[in-house]
Amino acid sequence: MRPKDSTCLKDCFLKAHWEVHSRTFLMNTINEGNLKDDYALASGAGIGVLTQPIYGFQIGLSGFFIYNLMSSGIDDPDSLTKLSNRYELGLFDIEHPSNGNNLDRLEELYVKYNLSKSSITIGKININTPFVNPQDGRMRPTLEEGVWLNIGESKKFGFNGGWIWEVSPRSTVQWFSMANSMGINPMGVNVDGTRSDYHENVKSDGLGIANIYFKPKNNLKVTLWNAYFHNIMNTALIEINSDRSLSERTKMYQGLMFVHQDAINYGGNEDQKKTYMNKGARSNVISAQVGIKNKRGNTSLNYTHITGDGRYLMPREWGKEPFYTFMPRERNEGLGNVHAFMVKTSLNAFNSKLKTGLAYGYYMLPDVRDHRLNKYGMPSYHQMNFDVGYTFDKFLRGLDVKFLVAYKLKEGETYNNLKYVYNKVNMTNLNLVIDFKI
Repeated sequence: MRPKDSTCLKDCFLKAHWEVHSRTFLMNTINEGNLKDDYALASGAGIGVLTQPIYGFQIGLSGFFIYNLMSSGIDDPDSLTKLSNRYELGLFDIEHPSNGNNLDRLEELYVKYNLSKSSITIGKININTPFVNPQDGRMRPTLEEGVWLNIGESKKFGFNGGWIWEVSPRSTVQWFSMANSMGINPMGVNVDGTRSDYHENVKSDGLGIANIYFKPKNNLKVTLWNAYFHNIMNTALIEINSDRSLSERTKMYQGLMFVHQDAINYGGNEDQKKTYMNKGARSNVISAQVGIKNKRGNTSLNYTHITGDGRYLMPREWGKEPFYTFMPRERNEGLGNVHAFMVKTSLNAFNSKLKTGLAYGYYMLPDVRDHRLNKYGMPSYHQMNFDVGYTFDKFLRGLDVKFLVAYKLKEGETYNNLKYVYNKVNMTNLNLVIDFKI
């Protein structure tokens, strides 16, 4: 529903919605044997404002700063593998590892026009899609610059979509074109095993995303997504979700997802050593879910299969993958011929102020030396996650505290090469996050 218009320009700002947000993040990674362990304590704060609409128009503006309060030598590589830090460095600026205090970013700056239950927004924005999303597992999320349209006039049908030309990935403070944002994180290897070299070597005018969803029944939803990455690749996704009541308070739900990708032209560069997706490459993914939930808890069984046709690719700088088997602290992007099994359960108490979660996943991946289907040299692994969070009220209203521990155990062959182990498997990652919002 369109917000009520202000009657004058002064009220537009005086009655604006303001938010102050502070976050403190403590992270510690423990690797096996003599491999390097790391820790970091980051803290920061930001402020944002969204004006009251006037003639349907609103202006949004926000920014954030971060400080490194304490850390190990996260800018130093591991002495045995010569590999850089993977987790703690992401709390700050991965482009400038030694920068611990000059970390500020203009995050949102946009104009939004509201019409009934629909809107159009242009500028620096924060969107959440299967392909580009906040991936809020560090200090700040991924943000985008573009134009975004939302049509929600009907309860049965809706549309979201737009064109994105710039992105500011999490763990950075700068804005990049969509093409040049790729490769800020480690690039892995090409299908022939040579080092990938697509950073600043691919050409694209931007990313177009379209989403149509419809609800033929109250308990059935069909969602279609398409992401057209100009000159590089196209990704299509269809998802079907349904549920049915088992009792007055309990529901069973199901989800089924299919993803198909194709390279466009040369995948970004005619020189296949410097391209992102090889000419003619494609991938297919199927992911399924079944679960039971009520007000007190939610338990689900999840499965994902990436076929052997090719690697599922999506720049890690843009967000996390949409598959039901996703678990924080690891990805299956860059892989093919994957079988992933995951079970998770969550419970809440004290009027949902206390929330806990437990998950276990088994991920059967191609051999680390199968470069065609294993971009980052990730071995098969088991993963176990436990998280607990508490949302305070009354005197401490606005305060949220969350703890997450993730443990990954090697299953696949690593050929006595520690580069396939360091910060990948046989490791524990601990996280304590304190958020305060006003």
